[in-house]
Amino acid sequence: MKAYKKHVGRIANSNKIRKFVPLKEIEIKMDENNANGQQYSASNIQVLEGLEAVRKRPAMYIGDISEKGLHHLVYEVVDNSIDEALAGYCTHIEVTINEDNSITVQDNGRGIPVDMHEKEHRSALEVVMTVLHAGGKFDKGSYKVSGGLHGVGVSCVNALSTKMVSQVFRDGKIYQQEYSCGKPIYSVKEVGTTELRGTRQQFWPDGSIFITTTYRYDILANRMRELAYLNAGITITLTDMRVDVNAAAGIEGIRKDVFYSEGGLRDFVKYIDSTRTHLFDDVIYLNTEKNEVPIEAAIMYNTSYSENLHSYVNNINTIEGGTHLQGFRTALTRVLKKYAEDTKVTEKLEKQHIDITGDDFREGLTAVISVKVAEPQFEGQTKTKLGNSEVAGAVQQAVGEALTYYLEEHPKEAKLIVDKVVLAATARVAARKARESVQRKNPMAGGGLPGKLADCSDRDPANCEMFIVEGDSAGGSAKQGRDRHFQAILPIRGKIFNVERVMWHKAFEHEEVNNIIQALGVRFGLDETDGKAANYDKLRYYKTIIMTDADVDGSHIDTLLLTLFFRYMPQLIRDGRLYIATPPLYKCTKGKVSEYCYDEQARLRFIDTYGDGTEGSVKTQRYKGLGEMNPEQLWETTMNPETRLLKQVTIEDAAEADYTFSMLMGDDVPPRREFIERNATYANVDA
Repeated sequence: MKAYKKHVGRIANSNKIRKFVPLKEIEIKMDENNANGQQYSASNIQVLEGLEAVRKRPAMYIGDISEKGLHHLVYEVVDNSIDEALAGYCTHIEVTINEDNSITVQDNGRGIPVDMHEKEHRSALEVVMTVLHAGGKFDKGSYKVSGGLHGVGVSCVNALSTKMVSQVFRDGKIYQQEYSCGKPIYSVKEVGTTELRGTRQQFWPDGSIFITTTYRYDILANRMRELAYLNAGITITLTDMRVDVNAAAGIEGIRKDVFYSEGGLRDFVKYIDSTRTHLFDDVIYLNTEKNEVPIEAAIMYNTSYSENLHSYVNNINTIEGGTHLQGFRTALTRVLKKYAEDTKVTEKLEKQHIDITGDDFREGLTAVISVKVAEPQFEGQTKTKLGNSEVAGAVQQAVGEALTYYLEEHPKEAKLIVDKVVLAATARVAARKARESVQRKNPMAGGGLPGKLADCSDRDPANCEMFIVEGDSAGGSAKQGRDRHFQAILPIRGKIFNVERVMWHKAFEHEEVNNIIQALGVRFGLDETDGKAANYDKLRYYKTIIMTDADVDGSHIDTLLLTLFFRYMPQLIRDGRLYIATPPLYKCTKGKVSEYCYDEQARLRFIDTYGDGTEGSVKTQRYKGLGEMNPEQLWETTMNPETRLLKQVTIEDAAEADYTFSMLMGDDVPPRREFIERNATYANVDA
């Protein structure tokens, strides 16, 4: 029998946002001998009850089943505790990675209700834990704002865990219920007495669903730190009981961190900007409410050349932005432009035929904006972009008033900001002239494309991919080995500019950076409304693939290129269009058996499988450069879509990524030295 899935649903219209609302998931089975469905009847229809739909299609509910989805389970449970905190009932959240790699989350909130649910005729705790779209989030009397909007969070965690234990501390008693793959093992029962209050959840992720079930402390720590900054005054404790895992990381015994912030977003923006040189030390801060929308924002200016905006809705990192970010950008541009006009700065620029744009006002800006929305409209369950149109106006008004007041009260700092804007505008014009100059000098490139680019024949970007290849030698092999129909090759020489330390026009003056920009067809700079590249629709390739040598220099070039894309083309990463190729490290041969090994573990497995212990029985060829492979080998191992291994570059935590790039690639040496010393164990020192 073959099976395919059909999702039955309706289109809901709210605030002009079209959303697909799944009603049920139906499995339709068809006999292989009846491909046309002649025997198709009611018996072929299977309705997935309860949480079965979650187990059948987990990615629909938590994003994916990789490491990202695994950690998302923790976030869903913690978000419930955070919602209690937002409602004013929780001050402490404890997250523990247990020795068996299960997770425990405990808070001191009100505790999930355990009394009988009038409609369901069972405990409210069981309803919350086993029914999708059930919870207090839909009752605005219980929660004014909530991150877990759809009410599927904890029940999804339950469905995707082989075992889960819920304990509720209420009215001096302990109530408990256990579950297996989302199904209750017994009814909610009283198991003891306590002076505590709150909820304790422990779950064991299902290894038959997730690719990995091993939690990474640093990933959880980043999210807990972020939540502590976003919710001033709340204490979040993260503990790792896995002594063996900690030992491998050079930490003796139990690992523990306590995250707490009194200053909230003021502390957050200082943390993000801690490795940059500040234009001035003040944090421009606002915490207000407009049109029943609580708005908090913190702004700093630094001497760097990039814009770093991080936005949140109900503690959810909206990496795609949305109406709140649009309102912020609009207010910033409007207020600063008016101030520049009032101080006659624009008149001087106009004489030089220089116009100020929104990009100029945001260069060197680091800001965090957090809004709380009672009825947020997100684009999809992953909640990466806010669609509520009314929020744009509220944020624009709040930021406009706060920024206007700051500029009036701080003329010295205001002048520093405006001077920075003028410098940015001047550099932008210089960058344009540099780009035009390069294009005029290369008339044979045709269509503004770099001469080194070996383009593909297909003109539909959706079908095409471009490899950025280290070195002319490897570029030559790649050009010969590729599929010319859909694969383009752009060789680059050596290490490109570190764009973290240079102005835009300097980047354009660098040949290799300019070639990459020209080949992709997308300009630098972001559109104010959606944060995308100004001509993002002109992107010439669906996939951009970085392909460098498997050595230290190759890793360095990877990092330089990632810095370029993260700072100048972040949308490429957000849309999942940037990849890193994985060439093999070894070719292992025993007799007539040959196998490419992509890491040391694979090489050792080959030896264990085929080695007989006799001298000269493991022939191993170590590839230190792409140029060592002939075109056929390069195609077979690294470029063939059927056999290659690509690493997709994603942004899990934009604020942490921002901090890491500025720390690794910026001018401040001590934080970088400390990072290297702390992570020396993981360094690739193979030469």
